[in-house]
Amino acid sequence: MKLKWWLQIVLVLLVTAMVPMQALAYSYGNPNEEALATAYKNFVAKLAVDPPDFAGAKAEFDPLKAEVDQHMGAEPAQAIYDALDKKDKDAAMKSYQQTLVLNVARRMKSIEADFTNYKDGKLLLAKALATYEALAPIVKEKDAQLDTDIRAGFDKALESLGNPGLFGVGVKAADPALFKTSEDTILNGLMKVFEMKELKVGHFAKDSNESAGSGTADTSDAAWKNWLPLVLIAVVFTAIVVWAMRRKRA
Repeated sequence: MKLKWWLQIVLVLLVTAMVPMQALAYSYGNPNEEALATAYKNFVAKLAVDPPDFAGAKAEFDPLKAEVDQHMGAEPAQAIYDALDKKDKDAAMKSYQQTLVLNVARRMKSIEADFTNYKDGKLLLAKALATYEALAPIVKEKDAQLDTDIRAGFDKALESLGNPGLFGVGVKAADPALFKTSEDTILNGLMKVFEMKELKVGHFAKDSNESAGSGTADTSDAAWKNWLPLVLIAVVFTAIVVWAMRRKRA
């Protein structure tokens, strides 16, 4: 009787532990930060002073030039530098904003290229969303409904990744068609606001460490923390069973 009581307690704990993990599976993961988006905020702050600090703005972007060149080609960074050299504040900010749009496209295309990789897809989507957050005030000011639509697009993109579930519970198949529709909503909206006729996604370099790019944290620790409650419960369950069997034999 006591064994049955203990087993019921363990079952309740197991279900309780699974609930937050299920919720986590539908979250944006660990957005951490997207370095290009973080630097943009500092870049704009340097140009917002009177007179604009063009040298300071350049210093904010300099550490990211190599990554931008690698993944997006030389043109975006060069456009930013040219505007700074000409001391054209508006052109510099616009060029940086368009680079951020390219970064959203880069992240989305990386998800599309390896769509069955749920873990990386979730993390890359978080990176895309973090980039969008830097652009969102501009989008919302120009077209509040479009901002709402783009955010809904991110939500649908997250939904499209499906859910691998846990021990066969909560499994949901991925939906590539839904992802593509969401991606189009996001990218077409950004192209409209930031006056871009095309996104040159064809020359994005595929980095074998894409999900571990700038500003990305190692998710192994987070994954271990997610599994820890279940591991502890399993240990307790095993201990109870062993104890009960030994007591029965005695």
